[in-house]
Amino acid sequence: MAVKGLGEYDDQNVFARILRGEIPCKKIYEDEWALAFHDISPQAPIHVLVIPKGKWISVADFSSHGSTDEVAGFWRVVAHVAKKLGLWESGYRLVANMGEHGGQEVPHFHVHLFGGRPLGRMLERQRD
Repeated sequence: MAVKGLGEYDDQNVFARILRGEIPCKKIYEDEWALAFHDISPQAPIHVLVIPKGKWISVADFSSHGSTDEVAGFWRVVAHVAKKLGLWESGYRLVANMGEHGGQEVPHFHVHLFGGRPLGRMLERQRD
């Protein structure tokens, strides 16, 4: 499926290849809906990626075309992983980048889960 500004789903993107087992990952959790693994270039003490098992390009694509079970199953995995990593008490941040202006680098919908320290402001303020 094409998503405006993002094109068609690319079966050779890094997350598709991880899902197929062609590229290894440091897995935290996996079920029928999603795979969670440690980011190879962490931006916080805990930096995990959670990716759905379907061929979804972006959060817009996933939320518009995913089944109720797929969407609910994915978000349950995100919450399960945060709890498993001990982040429910101290808190954590979820980030889903979409498109060029959002900084999306891989054309497969994914969520970054950050934690393990105070994370500060979400975005730096721009100076005029």
